[in-house]
Amino acid sequence: MGEVDVVREYDGRLHRRAVEHHLGEDEWGTWLGVPCGTEIHYVSAGVTRRDKHRGVRLVPRDGWYTALFFAPTRRLEMYCDITAPAEWAGPAQVSLVDLDLGVTRTHRGRVALLDEEESAAHQVSYGYPGEVIEAVAEAARQIVAAARARVEPFGTHYISWLDRV
Repeated sequence: MGEVDVVREYDGRLHRRAVEHHLGEDEWGTWLGVPCGTEIHYVSAGVTRRDKHRGVRLVPRDGWYTALFFAPTRRLEMYCDITAPAEWAGPAQVSLVDLDLGVTRTHRGRVALLDEEESAAHQVSYGYPGEVIEAVAEAARQIVAAARARVEPFGTHYISWLDRV
C-alpha cells in the first residue's frame, strides 16, 4: 500500500510531497519505505527530483520529528526533520508540519543541527506560540543527543526496516 508523505509549512502551505510505501509498525511508530527513484515534489521551491538512494522513514506515534534513514550509498545516514506530531488522515496519508530545524548524521557519525536561522525567522514570521518554540527546542536537544549516542530509534534499529526496501 502506498503512503503519501505530506509536509506543510506552519502556515498551512504545502512544502513537500512524496509517495512512500508502508512497511509496518513497531514500538517506535510507522515505517515507510523510500525506494530508489521515489519522486519528491518540493512544492514551495517548484522542484521535483527522484531520490537516488534507498531509505526508510520513521513516523513516530508521538513526538516532534520524523526521521529518514539512508543506505550507505548516501553520505548521510539520517536526516531528521523537527515537525509537529504527525497527523494521519486515514491509513494512506500522513501530514507533517515542518518546523524548520533538522538533525543530520553521516555514516561516519558526525551529527549536526541545521537551519537554526530559518527556524528563528519563522518563529517570528509565522508567529509560533511559545509552547511550539519550547517543543521544537526540546525535540532538537533530545534528537541531537540520541543521534550522537545512537540511542534507539536513532541507533541501528532502522537497518532491519531498510532491508525491506
